Amino acid sequence: MYQLCFYVPASHLETVKNALFAAGAGEYAGYDCCAWQTLGQGQFRPLEKSRPHVGEIDKLERTFEYKVEMVCVENRVKQAVAALLEAHPYEQPAYSVYRIMTYDDL
Repeated sequence: MYQLCFYVPASHLETVKNALFAAGAGEYAGYDCCAWQTLGQGQFRPLEKSRPHVGEIDKLERTFEYKVEMVCVENRVKQAVAALLEAHPYEQPAYSVYRIMTYDDL
C-alpha cells in the first residue's frame, strides 16, 4: 500500500482527483474515492526556463492550493502517478509517494 500526496490549485482539484480515482487510487477496504484534502497557501518563483501555469518569471508567487492525500495499492501506484502528471495543470506538480503499512503487514 502507498500514500500519494500532492498539491493542486482549487480550479483543478476535482479534475485531478477524478483522474487518480479512475487510475485506481483512493480505494481501501470496500470503499473508493477516498481522499483527504486541506486548503493552504503555496509559494514558488518561476525561473527563466520555466513555463508557469500562474505567476511571472522571477517574481515570487503565492497561491491557494489544496494538499490531497490518498492511498493506492502497489500494482496501481505507477499508473496513478502518471494520471496525476497528465491531469495536473502545473509544469512540474509537487507530489510524493510513501510506502505505508497496514495491519495485515504487521
